[in-house]
Amino acid sequence: MAILRIPDEDRVLTEVEVIRDHLAKSGIWYENWPVEGRCGPDASADEILASYAPEIQELNARGGYITADVIDVTPEVPGLQAMLDRFNKEHTHAEDEVRFIVKGSGVFHIHPDDAPVYAIEVREGDLINVPAGTKHWFDLCADRCIRAIRLFREKAGWTPVYTESTIASGYQPLCMGPSYLRGNTFRIQPAITVA
Repeated sequence: MAILRIPDEDRVLTEVEVIRDHLAKSGIWYENWPVEGRCGPDASADEILASYAPEIQELNARGGYITADVIDVTPEVPGLQAMLDRFNKEHTHAEDEVRFIVKGSGVFHIHPDDAPVYAIEVREGDLINVPAGTKHWFDLCADRCIRAIRLFREKAGWTPVYTESTIASGYQPLCMGPSYLRGNTFRIQPAITVA
């Protein structure tokens, strides 16, 4: 189940209904689908899509989506960091970003115009729909693994449009925790005092 953090208010939300209500203020859909008794998280993409076909059809009707696929990201994906670097800066899309998490986890940071930035960590069973035009960025969690169903009206609309804001650099990828900062991706420099 998801965890929603509002760093500027030092708040953490963990109840599905409370998370759903908070996200709805930004026009974001959030649901938690049952996964017990479905195909396993390592099933083929076709098996996953068939297993969730009723939910996909309902979302297609609700949001006008016409295609669905399964994305599978692991640490072994060639060029993984370059791919992640496309999405860990603040951006928008011309169409909704719809994800149902089959395996793994990640964190969406949402930057509403009229409220503080918040981060929603999504995990197995979570569905999120970030509406077109919503300022956000995305990071993987520590295992750098996520498998998700994606829905599109047209894939070209999912290209990131960067805001050129540097706000994302001020927010830690929360699900990775402080140990991530000590990894190869970042190097912490000691403070320098100028007299």
